[in-house]
Amino acid sequence: MLDARKRIVIASLFASLVLGGIAGAGESKHAAKPGDAAEATQTNGADEAKSAKKPKGLSDQFVETEHSATIDGESFDYTATAGRLVIETDELDPKAEVFFVAYTRSTEDDSTRPLTFCFNGGPGSSSVWLHLGMLGPKIINFPDDASVLRPPYHLDENHNSLLDTTDLVFIDPVSTGYSRPAKDVSKGDFHGYSKDIHSVGQFIHDYTTRFERWLSPKFILGESYGGLRVAGLSGYLRDHYKMELNGAVVISGAINFQTLRFSSSNDLPSVCFMPTYAATAWYHKQLDEKLQALPLEKLVHRAEKFAYEKYAPAMLKGTRLGAKEREKVATELARLTGLSKEYVLSANLRIPMGRFGKELLRDEELTIGRFDSRYSGIDRDSAGESSEYDPSAAALFGAFTACLNDYMRSELDYEDRRVYEILTGKVHPWKYDSFEGRYVDASESLREAMTANPYLKLFVACGYYDLATPHHAMHYTLDHLGLPKQRQDNVTVKHYEGGHMMYVHGPSLQQMRADLLKFYQQATETE
Repeated sequence: MLDARKRIVIASLFASLVLGGIAGAGESKHAAKPGDAAEATQTNGADEAKSAKKPKGLSDQFVETEHSATIDGESFDYTATAGRLVIETDELDPKAEVFFVAYTRSTEDDSTRPLTFCFNGGPGSSSVWLHLGMLGPKIINFPDDASVLRPPYHLDENHNSLLDTTDLVFIDPVSTGYSRPAKDVSKGDFHGYSKDIHSVGQFIHDYTTRFERWLSPKFILGESYGGLRVAGLSGYLRDHYKMELNGAVVISGAINFQTLRFSSSNDLPSVCFMPTYAATAWYHKQLDEKLQALPLEKLVHRAEKFAYEKYAPAMLKGTRLGAKEREKVATELARLTGLSKEYVLSANLRIPMGRFGKELLRDEELTIGRFDSRYSGIDRDSAGESSEYDPSAAALFGAFTACLNDYMRSELDYEDRRVYEILTGKVHPWKYDSFEGRYVDASESLREAMTANPYLKLFVACGYYDLATPHHAMHYTLDHLGLPKQRQDNVTVKHYEGGHMMYVHGPSLQQMRADLLKFYQQATETE
């Protein structure tokens, strides 16, 4: 329950909030006023001097509340800080305010307490999924059988949170959550691969400085497009701020887009998605009796072996593929994916995810989810090429949205009249200028960071039922990362029986916590 103690922190007591032309849109109901200075937690003289130099407008503002949790049998107190941190130019002109929620435990020595910066992807996604689905002290418990949770929704204590092991800072990149550009600053200054790396990287730097955490072990953790952000930040933080990381965690990550973008000239996604097609067909009992009897892990291994040894060479031959080999590959591809041989041949052995999601359960008039292929849905008709909607997104998004909006006000005491942008398209067009003329691929940044820093460890979590960023695509990315042998042991890859957000599957969340605890211990151990 919420403790009675709460504090409001304002970096500039005299400044009124002006954001995007909306005056006072983000003030908390508990926000201190100039006359209430004695009641607010005061900034020190250095902060006030800095504020005096700021142009009028944005100011840092945080709401702190005290709570308690019990994780792994240990009860402890923690502080939740929700608020806006203003990132500025070197001239101290505001560029944007970045909304975040941080959870910290008091320790005698912060240099021994890990600090993890967490974010989702999109691009255009807030951090709500990791916040209320995996890592934060409160969580939404979804049915493990992939059935739809009935509204109204509620939060439970998250006994699988990592808060007992690391402080957590959830970041909403600019234009997501409550984060917005400063007045007269174009949102386009933040909507692109490099611009996003710079703004999120500056927030990490500024938070670390503002809250005096430079000597703490530091980790970054990203999901989906957040994997690309993790890869880019691993290099940017080191190169621009000389900030060394202890660990990087990628959840269902996308790092090399060539593994994900289906096209007539790119056969790689067909190979990378195929083992997840097999896992999905196994889950929905669409395989023959012999394959259906295999444990999931063995079935997926068999599909991976076929994908690399038979399927990929056949695809590389294109129209030079002989009729006999084509027939043989089609037979095994159909057997492993649960599709008919006739369909596989008519698709010329190439089956984009959208087609697979519509075709697998067509006879049952059902479609399967992209984020999590355990979920199924119903379209208007069964004759189309692709699904009308993602059944897994429909099953999950509403619960996260409702719980986040209630949690901010009822437990974190944070109010904002603007919409909390859960997942927005307002960030588009998203620019990839640095990758012009080639596929987006940030793996080189990750390789350079891991090569230069022998203590930087990487943890990768993959869901067997993820048809957004399939696990075999990540395998390919890591296999081609080019790490020297002496750094390869710094990479840990784990698989879970869930989808893109594998943490909504309770057993997977429990196992992931155990795996991450071991990873954090290894990444922070001293000789």
